[in-house]
Amino acid sequence: MRKILLLAAAALVAAPTFATPSFADDDVVRFWDPSSGTIQTIKRNPSASRPTESKIKKELIDYTGPYSKGTIIVNTGERRLYYVMGDGKAMKYGIGVGRPGFTWSGEHHITRKAEWPGWTPPPAMRKRQPKLPYFMPGGPDNPLGARAMYIGSTIYRIHGTAEPWTIGEAVSSGCIRMTNDDVADLYERVGVGTKVVVLHE
Repeated sequence: MRKILLLAAAALVAAPTFATPSFADDDVVRFWDPSSGTIQTIKRNPSASRPTESKIKKELIDYTGPYSKGTIIVNTGERRLYYVMGDGKAMKYGIGVGRPGFTWSGEHHITRKAEWPGWTPPPAMRKRQPKLPYFMPGGPDNPLGARAMYIGSTIYRIHGTAEPWTIGEAVSSGCIRMTNDDVADLYERVGVGTKVVVLHE
């Protein structure tokens, strides 16, 4: 019996970990990469020299535009997202948008919602940045942040970020990023099927 228990304990120690990232210190995150079958390590962005909040706060504003209640409007030039509340009001949020060469426009709908989503970089992104992992589990260091809303059949999302200082900037590969607090607020207001209008001006 003792021999069986010792063998079981050894197997548990040797087994790979597929759980969410564990932190050996404040600057490193480790995660399982199924493409290589190994534990990968990524340096975290140091937080000491970065703002912990966005300089752009959400606000309830008057709205007289052409879009109906329940519509999400993304203005990439203005770097703002509006959620039309109805009765002449809209909630206005600061966002980060696609950097030059990665902007886009169009009308779609939200096709999926996820809390603390995992991230699978698209093949084109991995080609540009070969050191990216095949997959990264959801968590506070995940590039998709606390919530994600998937836009139509595109590869783009409205999602949170662990880098709130990038809100108001053109920094992404086409996705619309918000602070984790703001994306959680929007997430509760919208459902699958919500219309998304992306304006590139």
